[in-house]
Amino acid sequence: MEPLDLDALYAQGQSETLAFELESTPVLRFAETFSALANTQGGIVLIGIDPTTDAVKGLREMETTREKALAAGLRCEPPLVLPRPAMVMLEGKPLLLVTVPSGLPHAYALRGKYMARDGKKNRALGPRQLRDLLRQRGEGNFEAQVLQGATLDELDREHVDAYAKLFLTDVSSRSRWDEGTLDLLFRRGCLTKESSTYRPTIAGLLLFGREPQRLLPSAEIVLVRYSGTEMSDTFIRETARGSLPEQIRAAETFLVANMRKGARMSDGSSVRFANQAFTAGFRREEKPEYPMPAVREVIVNAVAHRDYQIRGEEIRVLMFTDRIDVYSPGRLPGHITLENIVEERFARNEVIVQVLTDLGFVERLGYGIDRILRQMKEAGLPKPKFEETANGFRVTLRGAGDQFVSSEFDRTRYRDLPLNERQNAALQVLHKTGRIGNRDLKELYPDVSDETIRRDLADLVDAGLLLKMGDRRGTYYILK
Repeated sequence: MEPLDLDALYAQGQSETLAFELESTPVLRFAETFSALANTQGGIVLIGIDPTTDAVKGLREMETTREKALAAGLRCEPPLVLPRPAMVMLEGKPLLLVTVPSGLPHAYALRGKYMARDGKKNRALGPRQLRDLLRQRGEGNFEAQVLQGATLDELDREHVDAYAKLFLTDVSSRSRWDEGTLDLLFRRGCLTKESSTYRPTIAGLLLFGREPQRLLPSAEIVLVRYSGTEMSDTFIRETARGSLPEQIRAAETFLVANMRKGARMSDGSSVRFANQAFTAGFRREEKPEYPMPAVREVIVNAVAHRDYQIRGEEIRVLMFTDRIDVYSPGRLPGHITLENIVEERFARNEVIVQVLTDLGFVERLGYGIDRILRQMKEAGLPKPKFEETANGFRVTLRGAGDQFVSSEFDRTRYRDLPLNERQNAALQVLHKTGRIGNRDLKELYPDVSDETIRRDLADLVDAGLLLKMGDRRGTYYILK
């Protein structure tokens, strides 16, 4: 978010995207203004705090007003989860700055009435305007629902406590849930409260669940790396499960591990080969095939904005030698189209987006498409391709293909490793074809025993040069 020019804002006065309120304003008035802004294009509410009180009391009043503003958002239907208000100073006076994000996925009501911002005022929507708003934001509030059988026992207390410590100074690590943590998750939209009983919402399960896939089997990421430019029987496959933050980290780890790296020749790299240590004649400098910030943004966007209501489909991340395809269930939400995807904002899962923002995965007011474009351009790579499918959305990042890693076998890369003739030949085949099996090497050296061939390739695996794929007779090797 760009730094705010408070003086310019103040001089601008109230408008369709800016409202002024006092700390003494009733909660329902706050809620009305918040819902009106949310139903229009978002905006800012500046709440005045009495500047005549002493500093200690002023801070207490500031915190009380902050909680009052957050509670007002929850009075809306469905609950409007707001970013935590910030304290700012204007002309020496303290103000509380409340941001109502643009591009929210729902139409928000207050006591059955739908409001919108009209110039400096809030006004009730008429039947036609309400129909237009509901049609534009026709997304179900799936993340706010509670699944049958879901209880607080489904949540990982360690993950919840780590999150709560971002906001609370006193977080109990005992087995009993403390009221402060429960209230925080409730205000964030991760819990519902019926009488005195808290239950996790779907968003709460996805974000903090021990095993969300028990109740939401499709909420996972399938990760596949193929050895060529098309799907084939040669691949590495993993599935990222657990909470959404865990899935994001697992996906990033998989991509980093399976992404080709650039290398230049230098001295001093130590490796083990045949149970002995050697100093190799090269050191790999980590120049990844794709800019990791761009790859990370694509993964986070897929996790944050997928339609979790769609069953039987997972997020799929497919790596090929020339591209990465990331598929997310659910077509573009709300008013977002392929034409306006860079400029416009719309969060299908606002609770998930907000918590991932709190955890540092997402910038709340910008969902990263512009950064993906910029990072790919700076890396000298083609512009990403965005496309809708019959029931989903796909992002394709194209790499440099064979131009990134030379297909020519460079013997100097391995010059200080005690490779025998057969191992050098195996590496040469791998650089040309992408894979080799025991039978392939045996055909080159028919007089050598099967066990020697197996040991030659196994030593290359132990040295970290190859990856072993398949099992038994289907075993083959690819370059790591």
